[in-house]
Amino acid sequence: MRPPSAAQPPLMAHRPFALFWGARVLATIAYQMQAVAVGWQVYDLTGSALALGLIGLVQFIPAVGLALIVGHIADRYDRRTVLRLCQLTEASVAAVLAVASAGGWLSGGAILGLVFVIGAARAFELPTLHALMPTLVPPALIPRAAAASTSANQTAIIVGPALGGLIYAVGPVAVYGLCTVLFLAASTLVALIGLRRAPAPREPLRLETLLAGFVYVRSRRVILGAILFDLFAVLFGGATALLPIFARDILLTGPGGLGLLRSAPAAGALAISLWLARHPLGSHVGHLLFAAVALFGVATIVFGLSTSIVLSLAALAVLGAADALSVVIRFSLVQIETPDGMRGRVSAVNSMFIGASNTLGEFESGAAAALLGAVPAVLLGGIATLVVALLWRRIFPELWRLERLEPTGARET
Repeated sequence: MRPPSAAQPPLMAHRPFALFWGARVLATIAYQMQAVAVGWQVYDLTGSALALGLIGLVQFIPAVGLALIVGHIADRYDRRTVLRLCQLTEASVAAVLAVASAGGWLSGGAILGLVFVIGAARAFELPTLHALMPTLVPPALIPRAAAASTSANQTAIIVGPALGGLIYAVGPVAVYGLCTVLFLAASTLVALIGLRRAPAPREPLRLETLLAGFVYVRSRRVILGAILFDLFAVLFGGATALLPIFARDILLTGPGGLGLLRSAPAAGALAISLWLARHPLGSHVGHLLFAAVALFGVATIVFGLSTSIVLSLAALAVLGAADALSVVIRFSLVQIETPDGMRGRVSAVNSMFIGASNTLGEFESGAAAALLGAVPAVLLGGIATLVVALLWRRIFPELWRLERLEPTGARET
């Protein structure tokens, strides 16, 4: 590991990045609080593992359906404006959830409909956020900024679920009301970000333009391998959708315990992200990526076998640390190897696969649990992740041999 250069100023000395970091924390806290409340409400109303999986499916549909247009918009319009519109939409949905919960007319179907709207907003928000971040710091700081951005996300994932679980004891209205306020605050911080970026050329909306991100990713096997690696590892290994079942039926805890379980992966992820923000990765980056994915699979298996909340929390923390290391490597690689004029479209492709792995993975977990039971579903997912790691070493040897994360000539258009 190489220490950060003394000539480089602290990341937070870059005011646009500091505002971006704060906005990401607030918006992600709100989203995670909302996810805890939605998951608990849906399971309370339906008692169905499949219904929990449908929460992921209805978010997956817009993530894939809007993937082509999302990247075009992120590259051709002010990314701050796009982010603000997304966060204002999320605030509106949270307000509707609060009012509907207070009125007592919120059904499982209504929740899924509102979750679909959230999924559509996030389909635009995440690629735009990823494309915006590299423009806020000098090129040499992108790997550290990626780690700091991940730490913002993980800080929020620690605070959000735990806070959501505690506040849910008062009632879902309180959770959704606070989410509304936090989304609005995040939108305000984004509005304060100042940039000196030349307006992007307004290319006509053609199929060639829309597909440019896919073409670019396909032409670079290291990027393609990294994106697909995450897709299949998390698709099979993700157990987040089943946490309400583990919390209530296996670990015998309540909403507060569910909040802790959802926070545990972020605790591990935050620890590794803070380290990486100050100590950039050195050599053998590819080996570290494969080790992280393998550790993710092992931790998933341990969680599936556990009947102790302490062991479950520890396994989830290790799982989160491994996932965060993988995320920082993949995100840095994608951003460093992509010119700014293409970042929106390439980030849209990346986010589409991330969304597929997370949301479709939740549906896969829910469906598998409905057929096999929660514990067998998680165990099979962990084993499948280890198999994916072995296969990817053979299919993408250049990813295994990746040495360093350093800026290249691909940065400029």
